[in-house]
Amino acid sequence: MTEVVDRPTGKGQRPSVGGASNTEAGRPSVDVAVLGEQLLGKWAGVRLQARDLAARPELHKIEGTTHTDHRARTFGQLKYLVENDAVHRAFPSALGGSDDHGGNIAGFEELVTADPSLQIKAGVQWGLFGSAVMHLGTDEHHARWLPGIMSLDIPGCFAMTETGHGSDVASIATSATYDAEAQEFVLHTPFRAAWKDYIGNAAIDGLGAVVFAQLVTHGVNHGVHAFYVDLRDPRTKEFLPGIGGEDDGVKGGLNGIDNGRLHFDHVRIPRSNLLNRYGNVDPDGTYTSPIASPGRRFFTMLGTLVQGRVSLDGAAVAASKIALTAAIRYANERRQFNASSHTDEEVLLDYQRHQRRLFTRLATTYAAGFAHEQLLQKFDDVFSGAHDTDEDRQDLETLAAALKPLSTWHALDTLQECREACGGAGFLIENRFASLRADLDVYVTFEGDNTVLLQLVAKRLLADYAKEFRNVDFGVLARYVVSQATDAAFHRTGLRQVAQFMADSGSVQKAALALRDEEGQRALLTDRVQTMVAEAGVALKGAGRLSHEKGAALFNQHQNELIEAAQAHAELLQWEAFTEALQEVTDPGTRTVLTWLRDLFGLSLIEKNLSWYLMNGRLSMQRARTVGGYINRLLVKIRPHALDLVDAFGYGQDHIRAVIATGAERTRQDEARAYLRSQRASGRAPVDEKVLIARTAAAASAAKSAARTRNARG
Repeated sequence: MTEVVDRPTGKGQRPSVGGASNTEAGRPSVDVAVLGEQLLGKWAGVRLQARDLAARPELHKIEGTTHTDHRARTFGQLKYLVENDAVHRAFPSALGGSDDHGGNIAGFEELVTADPSLQIKAGVQWGLFGSAVMHLGTDEHHARWLPGIMSLDIPGCFAMTETGHGSDVASIATSATYDAEAQEFVLHTPFRAAWKDYIGNAAIDGLGAVVFAQLVTHGVNHGVHAFYVDLRDPRTKEFLPGIGGEDDGVKGGLNGIDNGRLHFDHVRIPRSNLLNRYGNVDPDGTYTSPIASPGRRFFTMLGTLVQGRVSLDGAAVAASKIALTAAIRYANERRQFNASSHTDEEVLLDYQRHQRRLFTRLATTYAAGFAHEQLLQKFDDVFSGAHDTDEDRQDLETLAAALKPLSTWHALDTLQECREACGGAGFLIENRFASLRADLDVYVTFEGDNTVLLQLVAKRLLADYAKEFRNVDFGVLARYVVSQATDAAFHRTGLRQVAQFMADSGSVQKAALALRDEEGQRALLTDRVQTMVAEAGVALKGAGRLSHEKGAALFNQHQNELIEAAQAHAELLQWEAFTEALQEVTDPGTRTVLTWLRDLFGLSLIEKNLSWYLMNGRLSMQRARTVGGYINRLLVKIRPHALDLVDAFGYGQDHIRAVIATGAERTRQDEARAYLRSQRASGRAPVDEKVLIARTAAAASAAKSAARTRNARG
């Protein structure tokens, strides 16, 4: 349930209306309760259950503890989750789960509010280790290992990344060579760079692991496959023969997780330990697979593990919500500088720059949240089997690869900006900004480095672009080329700027209206993506016919543009998700305020890329000048609703746990203002030196004036 703190009313701000709708005194207002329900999304019940757990002190991070104590506490918290039936939703109903894939992710990502270490360690155990067995293994594997994984009797690792290869999984060097005579695989780490690294649960807790290695049989390398491997003796917790490892030690964050390294020296495992849903080795060493193409097989196997990226996307959004709730509540109470009053200082949230810092990120957080809900629905459709074609899986992978980078980068940016916006108080660990930022730092590089993920998105965009023109006849292609030439002439010779100026008639108001229009924003955002992809497509046309070396060099020349196009595509997806969410809002006042917030998001994207729009002739100089001004007007409109917009996130004090968001600052400010008022009323307040100087100067001036008057009369 939404917990609302007692609020002061800053200059120009109405008191909170809690659940009011439509308009109050002719002004739109937000129905916090209804908006909160919409933000909870399809899996509202699961989210509320997870938030109930996350609010419990037993699951909260204790700041300042050693990494050794933090690890022990986090492992104990995993047991607490098992005892409270919080981890089994995605597993098969036959084994005590509920086959609820979307709900499982929705619940896990809420744990970030309790402790990001808990969220990630739970994700390693059940979202990676358990999911790998479930999705890459068969019924036999499920029966053998899933009950122990679900109950935490088998704490485990997901051993994919190597010291020498992180994002390039296809090139990992650990091998699993089949010995037909013994019907065993020989798992081996041939050199130091092939050690499995940064592996959660590897340093202390892991008894088993899903290890990814190159499968070799009859002298043929069939590429990366997954193998179940016992790591430690359950009684002594010592590594089994041939297995070794190291502790990664203290990290920049997430120190409740025992990340470590693993290596294997000709370790033998049974043939049946190959998780063989997509690739099998018969007793005689014959390899078979239901997927003939090695490349497609590889991406299919990795695609089954996409839920890590989905959950990180949601967790990053949740962390941004926590930060903004604390920062906006504090900014609505904290006062600094008496610019417009001789007695009262200004509320921070009334300063335009403060609004720019926080409201633009608030708008992005709403957009990211609505986009995540669509991603979660797509994930559930695929993994529930409701919509599970190759195309659906590719769409899911592309969507996750597009959104995870934006939300995780945004979370770091938001946490840092909120920290700075709260001044010295923001730097205190008790207010969580610094702690959350440290813990979320690694989110941008694990489960796929953000830049590499965007490159995957760019390749998909290029593939779709190429497919559109692969089989067209000469006439169609000629017409397309002509239209491109016309488009270039229109945009780059100044004709569009002239047309816009004529349409605006030199009027700033008309220019602002055109940018505020939903279709106008959509056209600008979409046009940028399409143009960037088309230009890259033309530049790379024929690359496939070049030598491997020349083709790679050509692609590298355009890599930056491709990644920027992918990011623009992801931002468009967020904007579209926000716009679609507006259609579900029935309360007029709430819809008006959310539309302002959506416009703030859209125009902030346009402002960020204003140079592109100007250089490519998409905006006239006249219209470009209006973007910043209209954003500033939106800030003023959103200001009275800022608290309602963060209250709708639905997080209470047990989730936020920031002292500055408890109302303590208001108490201090009220005490100070009351003291100063009483001093002024008593007449005992000391006179300010500047006031005394002004009074003396005024008295001297009055005396001179009186003297001149007397002289004139005499």
